[in-house]
Amino acid sequence: QVQLVESGGGLVQAGGSLRLSCAASALTFGGYGMGWFRQAPGKAREFVAAISWGGGSTSYADSVKGRFAISRDNAKNMGYLLMNSLKPEDTAVYYCAASRRGLRPIEGRNEYDYWGQGTQVTVSS
Repeated sequence: QVQLVESGGGLVQAGGSLRLSCAASALTFGGYGMGWFRQAPGKAREFVAAISWGGGSTSYADSVKGRFAISRDNAKNMGYLLMNSLKPEDTAVYYCAASRRGLRPIEGRNEYDYWGQGTQVTVSS
């Protein structure tokens, strides 16, 4: 059974950094595009960042461009989201997702096949 498990969330002060990890199992990770999404209370789940299956192409939401960096290690079946200069508005549950359509970064949440359970990120002001 395919599993994606996020870790690395927590409480951080504004301006701080966190690195989220996504551990994938039971799938050939290198054959999937990967994305990170987030959902704040009362809001829809929104795209944050995506990376192609080989890691050569990335895409970011305008709200995180220049602050966040997505990466992956296919040999370890791991994906990452490095978050710098965090702001209170970055507070949300963060989800990683995997898409078979991985030739290019995928921004549409409906194009993802597998999702993790989420990890909470809270940024205090």
